[in-house]
Amino acid sequence: MVVSLPLMSVTVLQVLWMVVALLLMFTGLSVVVLSLVWLERKALGRLQLRLGPTRTGPMGLMQPIADAVKLILKEDIIPNSSDRAIFWAAPVIVVLSAFMIWVTIPASEGLVLRNLELGLLYITAFAVMGILGLVLAGWGSANKYGVLGGLRSAAQLISYEIPVIMVVVAAGMLAGSLDLRVIVASQDQIPYALILPLGMVVFFIAGLAEVGRTPFDIYHAESEVVGGPFVEYSGAHWSVFFLAEYINTFAIAALVALLFLGGWSWPWDTVALAWLPSLPAWPWLGPLLSVVWFLFKVYAVILVVFWIRGTFPRLRIDQLMAFAWKAMVPLSFYSIVITAVYLYYDWPGWTLTLMSLAGLGIVGYIVYRRMTAPARRVAEVKARQAAQLAERRASSQAG
Repeated sequence: MVVSLPLMSVTVLQVLWMVVALLLMFTGLSVVVLSLVWLERKALGRLQLRLGPTRTGPMGLMQPIADAVKLILKEDIIPNSSDRAIFWAAPVIVVLSAFMIWVTIPASEGLVLRNLELGLLYITAFAVMGILGLVLAGWGSANKYGVLGGLRSAAQLISYEIPVIMVVVAAGMLAGSLDLRVIVASQDQIPYALILPLGMVVFFIAGLAEVGRTPFDIYHAESEVVGGPFVEYSGAHWSVFFLAEYINTFAIAALVALLFLGGWSWPWDTVALAWLPSLPAWPWLGPLLSVVWFLFKVYAVILVVFWIRGTFPRLRIDQLMAFAWKAMVPLSFYSIVITAVYLYYDWPGWTLTLMSLAGLGIVGYIVYRRMTAPARRVAEVKARQAAQLAERRASSQAG
């Protein structure tokens, strides 16, 4: 009994600390979601020559909080014909899958809830669970449009999950580990964005499709399936899906920063932070600057996501699926092959960069030609019609 009490107390303290840490992490992610909502509205407003939110709070900063309160207080309607257990479980599964991946995503060398040696494997495994929640949301709603949206989400997310996993494997091969802290440490001199730009592009585009951001928001396209799997959700239930989408968007941006932009590592780290040891009174300054630098990279990637939303139109379902299986999946496997060749023959880093850019350039040119083919055909028809009209005018004047 004397031996078991200290062990029990240590276990209880560990559990309490884990609960407190999870609550703090959830609170922090909620604040991040509010900031992303405000930033997206302001960014889209500037892109569209508008001001965005301005009235609620200074510069509209209180507008996301007002929207959150409105959603919580809004009437929560459940269809009579729905399966209530599935209807309630679906948003819980979606938000849990989005939340749990942050357990092992670090913001700096020491700021992580629980570092795992197989962290990337853990992240990809939990991220896939969100697909189940979306399918259950459509099925449990007992709505035809909801079922169509759920099936679309399953087809899209499974298709684009393959490129994500393949690129994660390529990054793990370069670092020799699936530990995110090891991957960041291996980018002290050169970020993987310069060594494997193909991987960063594929991961970023597939990540947009994974979180359902424009132009890949086809499974809840309002013009086709009236909201997709969320069509019967309202109030707090719908806000949970909204929360999960923005948490996943922040996670994709964070993983891009960690895997390809060096995470919290500064450019030429030893030179940039050489002056910190001379400030012994501020030992917290180095970790704080690392977190700020990491967040700067993450929000820069998020601004690119918002820029794409304000620029590109939504893809059709056939275009979306063809792009996944004809472009993204082959490119992701190509990244694995060239990374393996580079590591096996121990070639210099610029060879992997050239192979990566070559594959990206060839596929990009093919996609560009395919996407602009209708415009070229229209131009050819107009040119032929103009030539025929000029010939007729010339023949009539000659007659």
